[in-house]
Amino acid sequence: MTTRAVEVTEFGDAGTMTVREVEPPEPEAGEVRVEVRAAGINFADIMQRRGHYHGGPEPPYRPGMEVAGVIDAVGEGVDREVDEPVVSLVDGGGYAGYAVADARGLLEIPGEMGFEAAAGFPVQWLTAHNCLFEWGDAEAGETVLVHAAAGGVGSAAVQLADEAGAEVIGTASTDEKLAMASDLGMDHGIRYTETDFVDRVDEITDGEGIDLVLDGIGGETTDRSLDALRSFGRMVSFGAAAGEPGRPNTADLLFGNKTVIGYHLGRALRQQPMRVMGAVPELTGLLGDGTLEVQVGHTFDLADAAEAHQFIEDRKSSGKVVLVP
Repeated sequence: MTTRAVEVTEFGDAGTMTVREVEPPEPEAGEVRVEVRAAGINFADIMQRRGHYHGGPEPPYRPGMEVAGVIDAVGEGVDREVDEPVVSLVDGGGYAGYAVADARGLLEIPGEMGFEAAAGFPVQWLTAHNCLFEWGDAEAGETVLVHAAAGGVGSAAVQLADEAGAEVIGTASTDEKLAMASDLGMDHGIRYTETDFVDRVDEITDGEGIDLVLDGIGGETTDRSLDALRSFGRMVSFGAAAGEPGRPNTADLLFGNKTVIGYHLGRALRQQPMRVMGAVPELTGLLGDGTLEVQVGHTFDLADAAEAHQFIEDRKSSGKVVLVP
């Protein structure tokens, strides 16, 4: 038996990805093999492909860190059932017909959620919840600024912050994306391509500033976000979609009594797994009963993985982008 799998042959643009026929991986002790029904695409995959991801894999490698499907085979010592539907983070190889996953990290698919939506659950919803609450200490009544509010993490963060009773300000590149974020609970939208978001934040907050910023953009956006923070405000930095990290001036932090908090899902899972995974019961409940919803924006066939990456890089996407093997 063979299956299709995407491989990154060298660092570079989306054209460095190719689809190959390969033998399905075999699960080792403590692992399961998942027949992949949907694989989530994350911006971290794009950063890895570009060669800009700190500690990322070296080519050639098989990308993909998030899959939903059914258990196809179990390794030694695993008490799970074949054909059981699951969603899981994987250590690469998710863009494929089959992937192996650590059995300890398997998650139940919330409620009646389909595989495509489930593939958008682990990375972006854990990231959003952790950045808001476990790392960001968001509280009801606070003002939260979410960059890329219509993206995968952004659309999750808007819903979670709104559900928690925060006032939500979001940025996006188009009116269509802002309308989507508004439907999810965003109170104020800023089209950053036309309006300086710091000036608009000053107007919205009467010059008081933001309590909490979620920044997955980096670069100048990070620096400007600090300007939008009120005294004793916090910013959680979880990505660098702009291609370069932000470099805050420590004097701004010192005299503003402001805090920058770093968050990386993979490393946090290895170092403080209970802190990360403590969000799962709440997320499973809220997604399972329909209170919150994974926003699946676009699906692509596995053979079109390069097109899917380019779609995200061209800022055409909203919600979660998913590959379907």
